[in-house]
Amino acid sequence: MRATAFPLVAPLVAMAAVLALSACGKKPEARPDPARQARAVSVVRITDQAITGGLAAAGDLVAREEAAVAPTGAGYRVSRVLTDVGQTVRQGQVLVELDPGLVQAQIAQQQALVAQAEAQAVQAEGEARRVAGLDGQGVLSQEAIDQRRAQARAMRAAAQAQAAVLRDAKSRTTITSPVSGLVLSRTVRPGDLTAGTGEPWFRIARDSQVELQAQLSETQLAEVRIGQTAQVSLPGGGVVTGRIRLISPQVDPTTKLGFVRLSLPVRSDIRAGGFARATFGGSVASGLTAPETAVRFDADGASVMAVDASNRVKRVPVQTGARGAGFVQLVKGPPAGTLIVRSASSLMLDGDMIRPVETSQ
Repeated sequence: MRATAFPLVAPLVAMAAVLALSACGKKPEARPDPARQARAVSVVRITDQAITGGLAAAGDLVAREEAAVAPTGAGYRVSRVLTDVGQTVRQGQVLVELDPGLVQAQIAQQQALVAQAEAQAVQAEGEARRVAGLDGQGVLSQEAIDQRRAQARAMRAAAQAQAAVLRDAKSRTTITSPVSGLVLSRTVRPGDLTAGTGEPWFRIARDSQVELQAQLSETQLAEVRIGQTAQVSLPGGGVVTGRIRLISPQVDPTTKLGFVRLSLPVRSDIRAGGFARATFGGSVASGLTAPETAVRFDADGASVMAVDASNRVKRVPVQTGARGAGFVQLVKGPPAGTLIVRSASSLMLDGDMIRPVETSQ
């Protein structure tokens, strides 16, 4: 039994020796370098500078004041229309002529009433003149004298009233413009009948003035002032200088937007109903600034991701101020020169290591 067991033990011992030697020659695996595995992220430095000319807003071109022209009477037929859209009219200018046939009889009757009232007034005034200077003379009682004078005044007032009615009757044959300005729309045609109610026949921009009503956020409204100028880009490519005339006293509770009205020069290429964009010049604010993209907003408020000396990021709360040209003022936050992540949309947590790639603002 001993002679047969020896040949099996020797090969096993040799194999174990070989395995031991090979195990001794194996190198340990290298640990990964965190700095090399960190992803490249664009960073910028917080700077101390002014935010200039960056506030922009867009909106509709609207008439500063719009006058509506409509007939007051009913049943009159339009004979002629003397003006059209795009024309400039003056106050009192005849816009529409009505068929006078329906009012000629009324005018003739009223003229007769005017003549009658005028004759009665002249007669009463003559009788009043004949008693002039007779007060206290005993020729006529004071009551009779006062009665003649009162009758003269009453007859003159009646004559003036009849003359006013005649003027009104004559005015019904024409429709005139209540203001001077540009005709924006017209709905009347020859042959139409006046109804006394309904859609106005004309809409006129008083003095041809058209303004830009630009929409601004609640924060932006606090950055502008009445009298501030802006460069307004028109739909046709032209650029004019506008001036803030009015700032909305309230904001829409749903959209949180308000508006400003900018006065514009009177030009043929500034058309009501168009769309324009205003860029406000001048310094909006100065101090520590950062790109708007670097500020993130969450349940804890506004913050930036600052980068320390070991290239690790840390959330730092900030308080923002004025905005413009893609930048935001940091009222409270890290000091000037601090590196921060340029894009707040980057998914990072406190302590994450990055490979910063610095870019200019």
